[in-house]
Amino acid sequence: MAASTDKPSVLFVCVHNAGRSQMAAAWLAHLAGDRVEVRSAGSAPGAEVNPAAVEAMAEVGIDISAEVPKLLTVDAVQESDVCITMGCGDACPVFPGKRYLDWQLDDPAGQGVEAVRPIRDEIKARVERLIAEIAPSGTA
Repeated sequence: MAASTDKPSVLFVCVHNAGRSQMAAAWLAHLAGDRVEVRSAGSAPGAEVNPAAVEAMAEVGIDISAEVPKLLTVDAVQESDVCITMGCGDACPVFPGKRYLDWQLDDPAGQGVEAVRPIRDEIKARVERLIAEIAPSGTA
């Protein structure tokens, strides 16, 4: 197995880096631990993480209240093995040799926590499948 410095890295991108990508990054960090390097960013970052996303994640014991939306940079894409976009269209730069996935998910912006819960749960299911592909347990 590769050294720990060679662990897979994943970048989650949505427009505002305030909801979907923050939840996805939190799920991946929570479920994969230190087996995967996690980043998230937005093509037009919002002022704060969506309060409904914070509340929905808190319901499952994950605190994202201290997270801050970050601007998508070319470096972030170059440093990631897998780039997962969530409704940001063509804003994510494409580099050869990277794996790109586009997750079609409802945008939680302006939604209450009731509307965010199913998005949170769908993201968890997709993150679990991703972990099984890129960082299966028991391969240390």
